[in-house]
Amino acid sequence: MDIKKHLSELLSPRWWWSWFMIFLGCTLLAAGYVLFISPYKIVPGGIYGAGIVLHNIFPSIKVGTFGYIFDSVLLIIAFILFGPRFGAKTVVAALTTPGLMNLFTEWAFKGAPEGAMESLDPKYMLGGILNMTDHLMLTSIVGAVIIGVGVGLVVQQQATTGGTDIVAMILQKYCHINFSRGVLIADAVVVLAGLLVIGFGIGSENGGEEDAWQLSFYSLVAIYVSSRVLAYMLDGASYDRIIFIITSHHNEEFRRHILEEMDRSGTYIKTSGMYTNEEKEMIFLVVPRRELPKVQRAIKEYDPKAFMVVANAYNTFGEGFKPMPEKHELENM
Repeated sequence: MDIKKHLSELLSPRWWWSWFMIFLGCTLLAAGYVLFISPYKIVPGGIYGAGIVLHNIFPSIKVGTFGYIFDSVLLIIAFILFGPRFGAKTVVAALTTPGLMNLFTEWAFKGAPEGAMESLDPKYMLGGILNMTDHLMLTSIVGAVIIGVGVGLVVQQQATTGGTDIVAMILQKYCHINFSRGVLIADAVVVLAGLLVIGFGIGSENGGEEDAWQLSFYSLVAIYVSSRVLAYMLDGASYDRIIFIITSHHNEEFRRHILEEMDRSGTYIKTSGMYTNEEKEMIFLVVPRRELPKVQRAIKEYDPKAFMVVANAYNTFGEGFKPMPEKHELENM
């Protein structure tokens, strides 16, 4: 039965589409770094940012090769510490991207003078047609958008590109540091290393760059833009809103407004006030962001003394929202 199941998955268009999107995401990620980030010594955190830093110390070794080294070591460490937690998609994505980066680098500097590829001189990249040396803000934004889209496509297929995610998991397990804070710490260390090596020339044969602080600024811009694009890719432009409404009495008019006027539903939860110990009624409601003003106006009209809390709901499944995911979409990465 398992063989039949695997064969049916292999013949499924969804399976092929998933792998296509992973390779497309890896391709965009590699292109974003090679064409818009690495040549301008922008260091947007992550293992490829660390690769850019080390490439300035060891210019004969490509950024993608450093990515191979970091990803391989981190995946082995993760396997030892966490077990076989990472699926085939993550392993393939983590090892495909560095190879694509090296291929893009060879292609972009084909026919360039000797030493141009080692220095990643943008004047010789693609014959100089993509030289954006005088537009670093633009190149950092464009590169970050492409990287964010690439990572988003990979993550949408229940995979990751490895890297600082694994570092953050290790910090979370052994140092009790929040995962998102662990990613921030890892990226901050990489950006600081970029400032020291690329900006001030520590350990680099080429010396430091002029206006070193500006390179760090562009790196921070790239980190922010790529994170926002990734969030958009995963959560969409319009989050749903979770609304908790606490009232002192049952309001039938407000109930009818939700059911009939808004064509929504909610849940009554019995509560009591901590200070007064009086029984109250809390309404749990989820609405699209665009409908939040309607709820606020209705509350003000029907129960102006009500207490309301609004929070973001990044995923909402069920009638009136997203369909419940298929079983294979819920499997661990």
